[in-house]
Amino acid sequence: MTHETKRPAAWPGDRLVRIGVIVFVIGAVAMSATVAPLFLGAEPLPSAAYFVSMLMGVGFAVAAAGVLRSAAAQRRRAREAARSAV
Repeated sequence: MTHETKRPAAWPGDRLVRIGVIVFVIGAVAMSATVAPLFLGAEPLPSAAYFVSMLMGVGFAVAAAGVLRSAAAQRRRAREAARSAV
């Protein structure tokens, strides 16, 4: 007998994690594009590129919120299963 909770098709925070990863990757690509001219000796990119690179932190925060939401849902289901087993 196992005491693991059954995983539903999708935890509540799964979509947030996926969106966060996509936003993080966009920010990481923008960060690479803004740093490259510094090493290549080219003209720096306009400030809009630097603002887009800040999406890296936003994506990380969104993904972390999704992980916390999934953990809370899993904890709640485990607590409900423990109550019903008693």
